[in-house]
Amino acid sequence: MTTITLDSMVQRWTDPKARPLFKGSLIDDDGCKSAQGDVLACAGWTDGQLRELSQDKADMEVAKVLGISTAHAVLLRRVNDKKDGCPQDVLAAPEKILGDQAGNLLAFWLHLDRMTGDDWEKVAAARDAAGAAARDAAGDAAWTAAGDSAGAAAWTAAWTAARTAARTAARTAAGAAAGAANEIQGAAIMRKQGQPFFFLPMFGINDPEEAA
Repeated sequence: MTTITLDSMVQRWTDPKARPLFKGSLIDDDGCKSAQGDVLACAGWTDGQLRELSQDKADMEVAKVLGISTAHAVLLRRVNDKKDGCPQDVLAAPEKILGDQAGNLLAFWLHLDRMTGDDWEKVAAARDAAGAAARDAAGDAAWTAAGDSAGAAAWTAAWTAARTAARTAARTAAGAAAGAANEIQGAAIMRKQGQPFFFLPMFGINDPEEAA
């Protein structure tokens, strides 16, 4: 397998002629690839292999190739070329998409990849025990503090990655992972308003800075 780095992909995508423009799947009938498909193709995957690859597996394989978290790979897929400077900004300047807490958020996403099945079960149990009203209130507060665009991107990436990793505890634990991601993004606002972190402690993190 060819060694691929973040820098090599950023340099490749900076060239308009090389940027992947296809959306919706790894590869189309004519061989045009999405950002994830292009990463895997550069790493040696054939068009036939890409057409057989499930999206969950692709997220994990792209993360492995680039040395990033599964959630970061999901973000690459979701953003693709939707904005100017993308998809390369997802790798080279994630703060443009995730906000000024991108560093702590990326570290948290790596933490999610290191969690075991038992870890996810504990998160699911903690979220269940918290009660629906408390969860909903905490989720709304975290979402508002994170901000619409950046918050939605982080929420979706964390939720999707957690669904893949958590398996039996997926639905419950994924919601907690998404909420924790938004708490990291909106930490300054939550502190100012005196709102305690609700989801982060479920992951053994009492303050967003501990994720780094």
